[in-house]
Amino acid sequence: MKAVFLDRDGVINKYPGDTKYVTKWKDFHFLPRSKEAIAKLHKHKFEIFIVSNQAGVGKGIYSRLKLDLITRNMLKGIKKAKGRISSIHYCTHRPDEDCACRKPKAGSVHAIRKVYPVDLKHSFFVGDTIRDVLTAKAAGCKSILVLSGKEKLKNRKNWEVKPDHVFKNLFQAAEFIIRQR
Repeated sequence: MKAVFLDRDGVINKYPGDTKYVTKWKDFHFLPRSKEAIAKLHKHKFEIFIVSNQAGVGKGIYSRLKLDLITRNMLKGIKKAKGRISSIHYCTHRPDEDCACRKPKAGSVHAIRKVYPVDLKHSFFVGDTIRDVLTAKAAGCKSILVLSGKEKLKNRKNWEVKPDHVFKNLFQAAEFIIRQR
């Protein structure tokens, strides 16, 4: 099965800023056309997974209950737009806990693969940071960097790894992914 793995902040919703977190639903704002992109991928029979670091929970900045409420509302918005997310994997650990599920490690992708028969070689990982590109490489996926969040093209010469593809946003990335079929 072909899959698309998505980071959340900066890909689906507005990036809150360095060292900041989306701690409540009223601070979650879908990026333009992100719901439409997810719906388009779903319509073309891609399994869609969200893989996101949410260390604010592990740091005590917001609770798992708040994260779950944000997630439920996000999923309602995606469903209303005719999209579907197959599974969500959040790493709520702090960076110093060095867990296998925290990006740039690929533990969350491998956990998904234990449940879903994902063909990683023919799947894409879409993120807004070089950490997401490293995760894609570690998992064996094609990497797509979107410029709708943290990373900027002007930093390209400082990137420790090059993404396979770069697009302005998730909608452009989704159109490209669909054309690859």
